[in-house]
Amino acid sequence: MVQAANSAGIGQAVARKEDLRLVTGSGCFSDDVNLPGQAYAVFLRSPHAHARLRAIEVASALAVPGVIAVLTGRDLLADGIKPIPHRPFSPHPADIPLENTDGTPMFTAPHHPLAVDKVRHVGEAVAMVIAQSVAAAKDGAEAVEVDYVVLPAVADTASAARPDAPRVFDDARSNVCLDAQTGDREATEAGFARAAHVVRFETWIPRVTGVPMEPRAAVGEYDPATGRYTLHAGTSGAWRTKMDLAVMLGVAEDAVRVITRDVGGHFGTRGMLYGEFAVVVWAARRVGRAVKWTCERQEAFATDYQGRDLVVEAELALDAEGNFLAMRGSNISNAGGHTTNFSPLRKGVEIMSTIYRMPAAHFRARGIVSNTAPTRPYRSSGRPEVIYVMERLIDLAARQCGFDRVELRRRNLVTEAEMPYTNPFGMIYGDGAYHRVMEKALELADWSGFPARRAQARARGKCRGIGVANYVDTASGVPRERAEMTVHADGTVDVIIGTVSTGQGHETSFAQLVTEWLGVAFDKVRILTGDTEFVKFGGGTHSGRGLRLASIVIWGASQQIIEKGKRIAALLLECEPGAVEFRDGAFHRAGGGRSVSLADVARGAAELTELSADLRGPLAAVCDHTVEVAEFPYGCQVVEVEIDPELGTLEIVRYTAVDDVGRAVNPGIIHGQVHGGIAQGMGQALLERCHYDPETGQLLSGSFMDYAMPRADHFPSFDTEYVEIPSATHPLGMRPAGEGGTAPALGVMINAIADALSEYGVKHVEMPATPERIWRAIREAGRTDR
Repeated sequence: MVQAANSAGIGQAVARKEDLRLVTGSGCFSDDVNLPGQAYAVFLRSPHAHARLRAIEVASALAVPGVIAVLTGRDLLADGIKPIPHRPFSPHPADIPLENTDGTPMFTAPHHPLAVDKVRHVGEAVAMVIAQSVAAAKDGAEAVEVDYVVLPAVADTASAARPDAPRVFDDARSNVCLDAQTGDREATEAGFARAAHVVRFETWIPRVTGVPMEPRAAVGEYDPATGRYTLHAGTSGAWRTKMDLAVMLGVAEDAVRVITRDVGGHFGTRGMLYGEFAVVVWAARRVGRAVKWTCERQEAFATDYQGRDLVVEAELALDAEGNFLAMRGSNISNAGGHTTNFSPLRKGVEIMSTIYRMPAAHFRARGIVSNTAPTRPYRSSGRPEVIYVMERLIDLAARQCGFDRVELRRRNLVTEAEMPYTNPFGMIYGDGAYHRVMEKALELADWSGFPARRAQARARGKCRGIGVANYVDTASGVPRERAEMTVHADGTVDVIIGTVSTGQGHETSFAQLVTEWLGVAFDKVRILTGDTEFVKFGGGTHSGRGLRLASIVIWGASQQIIEKGKRIAALLLECEPGAVEFRDGAFHRAGGGRSVSLADVARGAAELTELSADLRGPLAAVCDHTVEVAEFPYGCQVVEVEIDPELGTLEIVRYTAVDDVGRAVNPGIIHGQVHGGIAQGMGQALLERCHYDPETGQLLSGSFMDYAMPRADHFPSFDTEYVEIPSATHPLGMRPAGEGGTAPALGVMINAIADALSEYGVKHVEMPATPERIWRAIREAGRTDR
């Protein structure tokens, strides 16, 4: 047993224990849940981006065979259902505050799950039809008559920020909800005043959507005998969803239960309560039976929380030797049709200078609303956008001022000797070996051998480019987590924790922690989560907090088990507790001789009558911990591309990534996370965009026919490696690894494309860098010969 335990502990590439269930179709996702006598719901959604609701006529719909009820926003209000309790910012104390410079509070507005007086984006729900079947519900939805008064709309981010733009909310002064400034303006202006070079970059990081493999689905039920609501749905954290539901329903916390089973992808799209989830449980009470809703893919494109959408103007000041002196600029983040979340704005601007030494910086940060679907944090929330800007600025500076791209980065990267380093916005990086990681990535990518490969490509009529990008990620999120651990007499260890795996492999990596610290067999560990019936608290999975916080509370609970176990083992071994040692999954009497297993001690805890009251009962422990500091994982990526200048088509011929994970728990899972993150970043850089008509707000990319997704044949074999430099701010030395693949991907890809096209005089290509955009960039540059 001890040998098996050690072979599955920390650092081992153990096969994911959940995979057999998932790849054989034995998983249980939200749409797999069906309850006796359930009804089916369909939402009628607005075809307009901006309109007043003059009247909703439901009589015809109620006459459709099979229709049970039609519910509207007015019904919600009459029943006292409250708006969705959005949190504009994440609650972590390490993040910098953003406040209006004029001292006024940030503008927020109620977001009702069914529109009451006005719709603010295409796809906003205006009615819910409940029927005996999905088909009947759809027929009923088609029979609902809505009298809309269509209003002027604005979808473009920069346009929405203008004072004369159509106002999304009538009671707001403008569409600008937040207008903050951060950094030191005076020091920044002084830096620019003495600069030998100034480089300017303006860009828009387009909007994308997460497109998880599993669309949203929910089943709501209500027990009139107890007054209790139950929601079955895919979430990133069942406990947080429960608390929000209780607020919306106006009931006590224990009157709501949330059950989350297998979840087919998250990426930020499931990180906040959806109005549909509240409506299905409310509807279950209204109709006296369970109500099920499953989101269709086209519906998801219009209504899932989307991500990115940032307009940036940035300038970088350098001295004659290439030292960075200051940076300044403006960021405008588009929250869409409701004031859902401005965390991406804050999470980006607070690390605008990323991992480079920047004596001074000053940025204006504005959060706006528009007639588009609401946004919220999307994988690596806010950081890929600003890393893209910083890395493009460096490449543009190198090209404009005659510096070598790599040498310019070497000169300005924060060194290990400068740690801990406070960036110009007040964020404190605890540690980081940025130079070491970049040099490793350059070596793996054979950066020095690139000129020869470029010459070979040119001989074949192709242009080849190479790009490099460094990144830092801010892992914060909900700072508190809790774990309950119980050791049973058969040697099984149960761990109850409030995180939820949405593809990260928690059942495996968390079990490896227990195996490492308690010496039990890997297959004897059960990770229990996703049900608020037994999860007393949980912050969920987001912002790189899953393993980062879970490791701390699982370790704490393990140590309590060991200390408690020593006292019980002392009775079994007939010695003092101080003479008991724990190793290899067993308690040993010091000096050799007798030992008892962890299972024996668990049995003793249940059976020994002479134990004190605090030791009798299950061998169990609880660790509840709050982490006040953020973690800053970092790394470097190098990409090599080859472009056909006649067609504009691009091939990624080489992709190298190096990440510092602090301490690797499962190398296989780390590589999987990095590969997936790269794919998402490359998807945005080359293919993906939520395309809205800028004037009407109509979504023009509402299906897979119009929204391009990355495929396996778009990528080469990734050369991903990691280093393990223990984190100075995590008690176990661990760093998150789930978002590093995405964070630098935008910057490194566009840097590589710009390098490939530099021989044609092309300086920049906006995202997504489609073949058409590349082809046009070559021709608009005015040089088609090389």
